[in-house]
Amino acid sequence: MAKFDNHPTVRWWREQSTNNPKTSTVALNSDSLRTLCLDAGADDVGFVEIYRPAIADQHAEILTVFPPTKTLISFVCCMNRENVRTPARSIANLEFHANYDHADEVARNLVKAFAQIGVRALNPSVAFPMEMDRYPDKKAWVISHKPVAVEAGLGHIGIHRNVIHPKFGNFIALGTVLIDTEVTEYAHPIDYNPCIECKLCVAACPVGAIGADGSFSFSACYTHNYREFMGGFTDWTETIADSKSASDYRKKVTASESASMWQSLSFKPNYKAAYCIAACPAGEDVIAPFLSDRKAFIKDVVKPLQDKTETIYVVPGSDAENYVAKHFPNKTVKLVSSGIRPQSIQGFLFGLPLLFQRNRSEGLSAIYHFTFTGSESRRATVTIQNKMVRVQEGHLGKADISVTADSKTWLGFLGKEQNLIWALLRCKIRVSGSLKLLQAFGKCFPA
Repeated sequence: MAKFDNHPTVRWWREQSTNNPKTSTVALNSDSLRTLCLDAGADDVGFVEIYRPAIADQHAEILTVFPPTKTLISFVCCMNRENVRTPARSIANLEFHANYDHADEVARNLVKAFAQIGVRALNPSVAFPMEMDRYPDKKAWVISHKPVAVEAGLGHIGIHRNVIHPKFGNFIALGTVLIDTEVTEYAHPIDYNPCIECKLCVAACPVGAIGADGSFSFSACYTHNYREFMGGFTDWTETIADSKSASDYRKKVTASESASMWQSLSFKPNYKAAYCIAACPAGEDVIAPFLSDRKAFIKDVVKPLQDKTETIYVVPGSDAENYVAKHFPNKTVKLVSSGIRPQSIQGFLFGLPLLFQRNRSEGLSAIYHFTFTGSESRRATVTIQNKMVRVQEGHLGKADISVTADSKTWLGFLGKEQNLIWALLRCKIRVSGSLKLLQAFGKCFPA
């Protein structure tokens, strides 16, 4: 211990720590902190206390990653919206990634600045506003940035599920930095939603992921827009494995698709659309062209995206497959797997609302009781009614059909590694009720 006490670094800290404001636990002045964040390169910023009820579902994970967290600093960085709006998605993706890099630099600059004043800080991640907050089986990010940004007064979520800043619109990247110190004044949500509900995001979306009634299809968006992320990559690698030869592979995957996947793997993943962001006219700095001449705005911004000849990736038997054929005959439909395969029963149940196909469920009204046994025991009730799905813990209500399954066998069946008929014959899966209801269930969640 004597050797430790005499270490130059230890002696330095102990000598300078007495009455040093850098080691003080006094709350940071919110105005000064805001100035610091703007000087670091953020375009707007807000502060949220860790125990804000609206982000209670994130408390446990945040405190696991950074236990001393007392304040979340939420910030936005603006994009060049004209780059995002061009039908040339290579340009849009460069803008996305350049803005991502800038936002990450802002976060790193803040962490360094905090270190100089004795404040502990962590930069968990930065994300684009169209980030997928949760993926089946695991969280996409340490922090779900959108609800934090809303609580920090940086906007509200529009019908396209992106945060719309009151000034900059949805042309922003979101970032969050965690610090171990309180601030003198915390932000709160703004009192209106910048979304003007013009439904241009509905019109521009090539897969119909955004419903005019406010509904959203995670599956449709994920399968196409995120084709060159993990799910699409998984499907692509299996296509390679299933191909008998190089010529057989070329029949399934075009040269341009292979090149595009290579670019995403070698550099950064490319978004196939994100047209919902491109078409959005909301925000004080953005809305003028739309209000001045709506027809011209639609002609110049929305129509080029709608008329673009391109390949649209959809899951066979999905609502998106029908939507593209009906609304965009100029676009080529390609049937693929979403690449989403639950690795646990928890993942299966969590993913049901995300993969649900509303239109495929039309006319179906049934209560399903699931009992899973074996390595993962679980009981759940799935209700499909009025083109909506609800998943609840335990067995609730009177079941129209009951399914009891060994958990590993069920997951194998979902992954097409287990034959349903064989599983039924071996009693690894038992069904009480009409098998037609089980078939109807499957149509609502196509693979």
